[in-house]
Amino acid sequence: MRYWVVVVDDEALSLTNAKSILNEHDMRVTCLRSGQDLLKYLTKNEPDLILLDVLMPEMDGFETFRAVRRLEEEQGKRQTPIIFLTGSDDSEMEHLGLQAGAADFIRKPLNRDILIRRIHNTIMSVKKIESLTEEVTIDKLTGFLNKAAGNERVSKLCGTVTGALMVFDLDNFKLVNDLYGHDMGDRVLVAFAEVARRNMRAEDLMARIGGDEFMAFCRDMNDEIGVERLTQRLNDQFFREAMRLMGEDFNIPLGISVGVVMVPEHGRDFETLFPLADSALYRVKQNGKHGFAIHQPEAVDSFHAEDIQNELVRVMKIVEERNDGGGALLLGMEQFSFVYRFLKRFRKRYGGGDVQLLFILSEKDGGGTQGETLKDAAAQFGLCLQETLRKSDIILQSRPNQFFLLLPELGEADFPDMLNRILKAWDATGRHDGIDVAHAAKFTVYATPASGQERKAEA
Repeated sequence: MRYWVVVVDDEALSLTNAKSILNEHDMRVTCLRSGQDLLKYLTKNEPDLILLDVLMPEMDGFETFRAVRRLEEEQGKRQTPIIFLTGSDDSEMEHLGLQAGAADFIRKPLNRDILIRRIHNTIMSVKKIESLTEEVTIDKLTGFLNKAAGNERVSKLCGTVTGALMVFDLDNFKLVNDLYGHDMGDRVLVAFAEVARRNMRAEDLMARIGGDEFMAFCRDMNDEIGVERLTQRLNDQFFREAMRLMGEDFNIPLGISVGVVMVPEHGRDFETLFPLADSALYRVKQNGKHGFAIHQPEAVDSFHAEDIQNELVRVMKIVEERNDGGGALLLGMEQFSFVYRFLKRFRKRYGGGDVQLLFILSEKDGGGTQGETLKDAAAQFGLCLQETLRKSDIILQSRPNQFFLLLPELGEADFPDMLNRILKAWDATGRHDGIDVAHAAKFTVYATPASGQERKAEA
């Protein structure tokens, strides 16, 4: 029975007697002389059980009991079982102790067998209750609190503690399930949980509130720098774990977006605070992902009609002059995905068509080409595409040797000319020796809304 028991009694002889009995049964014992000493001790320690004398000066056992329960609630800790000790024969005192919520009541002088048996029974009962509670409050995959338990615990923390309420979403996680299967998806979720545990403090709280959505309450976090550093660490470490699981060539833009609201700066009601953090998260998802946003009250500026018109002209000039390079547009995965999805929605709404074209570069059999040469050839091929394609065309280098093109408003009849122009430009570079270039194309035509039909042809 390697239990950790704290004994609180103002009488030195009683402490010595209790410690002697408990040490004989291989228990770890901490002796304290007052209720105030106990409260200080519990701020940083979590014993298995407390033996608490009822009759103490300044702060008696009942007052100490109530103060301990308030402290545990404020800190979000489990309730430590408390057994009252008393040398009085007053049955009314025993009734009051049990009514207050004490686990048991033992009279002094202590009987060795009764004390050990009741300590063991109390701790075993608490562990059984905790086990049953865990089954209905813990998410089995990640080990975090589930949504119901998380909402309840965080709601209490918001009401009493200063800190940051944070909502996390794993960016592009659906692609893991779609491309690698749900077993890999579960492994990625477990990896995120491990990363989060490494970066959260013991006093912080974490819950899983959806498939790939999580919530946390971080105590005493109240500045942007702390949130930024935490977000960066989570993203960096999570990406490394994903690479370890799926291999270095995986190209899903996994990451973590974080929405934050400060407590109590914006109130203490959880039902009001959570939508604010969720709204901040939405802004991150709409503006590139892999980052954070802290809720701030919306600033409302007053503009006259002339001011608004001037502002419109100013913004248009900035947008039109920025990044106005020649040739096709080469984008990263995130930016390409935004444009791709937007154009798809646009086509479904207003009709039109496009060509989706994939190029894959590989070494020819027996060509003697090394990997570095293939890498150099891919870089040259990317430049060739940018210079050859139209300004309205969009390029994604989806892998080191793959290029995915979106060619808006290019008909099937015009496609061969476009393809020949690309291949001729590539031949002209003189970098194709030992390199094969394969391609596949898909032509998509969306009917106008009037017809209500979508026609697709593949090549």
